[in-house]
Amino acid sequence: MQDPLESVVNLLESYRGRDKVIRTLCYGSQLVGGVLSQRTGDSSQFGKSLLLFSAQLSHCRTVLRLFDDLSMAAYSQSYGLGATEQDKVLRWMSVLINVADQLYYPCEHIAWAADAELIKVKSDKWWTLCTGLWGLSLLLGTLRSLRIILTLRRKAQKCRQAAQDDGREDGVTVTVDIQRQIWGEFLNVLSSLADLSNAIHWMPPGFLWAGRFPHWLVGLMGTFSSLIGMLQMCSSDQTASV
Repeated sequence: MQDPLESVVNLLESYRGRDKVIRTLCYGSQLVGGVLSQRTGDSSQFGKSLLLFSAQLSHCRTVLRLFDDLSMAAYSQSYGLGATEQDKVLRWMSVLINVADQLYYPCEHIAWAADAELIKVKSDKWWTLCTGLWGLSLLLGTLRSLRIILTLRRKAQKCRQAAQDDGREDGVTVTVDIQRQIWGEFLNVLSSLADLSNAIHWMPPGFLWAGRFPHWLVGLMGTFSSLIGMLQMCSSDQTASV
């Protein structure tokens, strides 16, 4: 069994793991800070400090994403038009998700550069475009996961029926594997919906509930999504090591 300290070190040494940790701390700080800042006295001041800390962590992630374009481009190129995907709906959903994700990065870079006064443009419209692309990706990802869940449920039912007709006992094992996949997609849906609620909050005022979330609610949604991401990453790492 791996030492807990060694597990944390290994997690922080990878870019993906470090980003998950920073994201969780960022939203967790915003959650606690949002709650404490509504109180009076020292708790309120500490809450405001946590909100500032959260903002700095968010800025840190933005800077680190300056180097994500090539990895995203490589992934999009490897997937292409999804020739290996049999379901045409899933294929085009995945392609559109990749396009939205790919366009997100240069838009965010321009917005960051504008805020840093490296270029003379207004950052507002670029941040709005970033948020819109992120929200589109999350919405499509949610619909994609829901379709996968429906497909897997039909597949599980067919496997159970075929096993019963043939008198085989391996149907249970296959069904358990499918249920595990369904659970993973269900977590994807929950995570995407939590992030989508925040994405809508960050849109310009007048769009649905844009600008209406208090700090603690943004932190709650982000923490919930981040913890799901951490859980999924740890589960995939454990599966890969088996």
